[in-house]
Amino acid sequence: MTFWDHLDELRGVIIRCLMVTLVLMVVAFLFREEVFYVVLKPKGDAIKLINTTVTGQFVIHMMVSFYVGLIGAMPYILYQMFHFIAPGLYRQERRLAVRLVSWGYVMFALGVLFSYFVIFPFTIDFLGNYQVNGEVQNMISLESYIDTLLMLSLMLGIVSELPVVTWLLSRFGLITADAMRRYRRPALLTIVVVAAIITPTSDAFTLLLVSIPIYVLYETSIWVAR
Repeated sequence: MTFWDHLDELRGVIIRCLMVTLVLMVVAFLFREEVFYVVLKPKGDAIKLINTTVTGQFVIHMMVSFYVGLIGAMPYILYQMFHFIAPGLYRQERRLAVRLVSWGYVMFALGVLFSYFVIFPFTIDFLGNYQVNGEVQNMISLESYIDTLLMLSLMLGIVSELPVVTWLLSRFGLITADAMRRYRRPALLTIVVVAAIITPTSDAFTLLLVSIPIYVLYETSIWVAR
């Protein structure tokens, strides 16, 4: 294939990925009740959300529908991108790419699920009920709720990629299990700092709740590197 043929093929891949994402976005938009039941479930019944702008709920509806469509289309997008680059790879490189993308997707999904079922419910419960004074009532906006949910999910999804990144770096000889063992203490300090940045709460329990799984990922990464 010529350079222009490759560009034409890439354009087709992008168009197909966009169309699938758009279709799933429309589906998510139409199933509003079901989608927002899942999105709002972690807050429980005690916390009430408010909308402060005229277009706020519609914009949030569109944004959430887009993210749901993108997440739903991600396996198809990854397949299309791999199908595009696979002809230019050797057999060993194709196996490496499949393992890298597959485990990367799985670990990111596990991080998002951990955030949704464990970290975010504790976070929203703590922040939603925290008061500096009894006369100051919390009125949490829908936009703030969605932003916090997306931020925590993205951060924990990225952090969960640690074993996959370690595996890749060790394959290229850039990191070793012995080096990771020697730097356990600095790594532990870094993990606590990262956990403190990820969690918007200031309580020690939530900090430990995030730090411990990340440290387990670090120990798993040592095993992966070895």
